[in-house]
Amino acid sequence: MKLHIKYDINICCKIILQEQLDKMKMPYTITGLGEVEIKGTVSTAKYNELETSLRKYGIEIIDNPKNIFTQKIKDAIVEMVYQKEALPSTKISAYLSKKLNKSYGHLSGIFSEVTFTSIRNFIILQKIERAKQEIIEGKETLTQIAWNTDFSSVAHLSNEFKRITGLTPSAFQQIIKKRKETKFTPEK
Repeated sequence: MKLHIKYDINICCKIILQEQLDKMKMPYTITGLGEVEIKGTVSTAKYNELETSLRKYGIEIIDNPKNIFTQKIKDAIVEMVYQKEALPSTKISAYLSKKLNKSYGHLSGIFSEVTFTSIRNFIILQKIERAKQEIIEGKETLTQIAWNTDFSSVAHLSNEFKRITGLTPSAFQQIIKKRKETKFTPEK
């Protein structure tokens, strides 16, 4: 039997984080996307134990200031791209500058230095990931998906999608459709 699963990665991470902190009996407050405030002091041993327990889920504690700031930029972009409604009508540079209270040039410089790619490329990757999720869900047309992900047209979405994935959205759609049609019997 094959199950198709839809999940929200932010909710998953938050639950894992809560479970691990509760298991370690560490008082905390989740203060935002990717931010946790630990109440009181944490011994080095406890910190290392938390770091190890989170790492097995692919969650990393960031302690370098530039990496922390870069993660905030990524979080703001992911939050923006995955809004239920269309992306903000303001320019992305203005949105990020306002959200993070820094000039776009400053944001762009730090982001590029840490990730070796541009904010623009990261945004396109996130928009393509959202498009892939919407194609998998199968509820929207490609025109609506292009609109939802703030591409100027289906052709623009198709060009970027193919550049990133090597497939057109239509080809990706066909692969998903065939996979859903294929019935797997449970192994005994």
